[in-house]
Amino acid sequence: MSVIMVLPMTVDSESLERVAAEQGDAMKGVSARGKAAGAVHHAFYAGTDGTCYVIDEWDSPESFQAFFESETPNIAPLMQAAGVEGQPGPPRFYRKLNTGDDY
Repeated sequence: MSVIMVLPMTVDSESLERVAAEQGDAMKGVSARGKAAGAVHHAFYAGTDGTCYVIDEWDSPESFQAFFESETPNIAPLMQAAGVEGQPGPPRFYRKLNTGDDY
């Protein structure tokens, strides 16, 4: 069963979008390697408190951890360019509950 991974980071959402536009090939490369490593879905979201979140669906927490560790040399320069303050995380993992009221 897959898990949802939520990784918070303190960064201005407009700066993150600017880096994504300027360095789109690098961002898409990380994304493609994530998909190959087991990611099912991947997106960034902006909170109302100056925090942005990476929200992914992965086949397992272990797959995410292995991917993140191997991709740090590619991810870190992008996050630095966007102005991420401090270290992101820690990642939190959630499993979907079967409650019968999904839509």
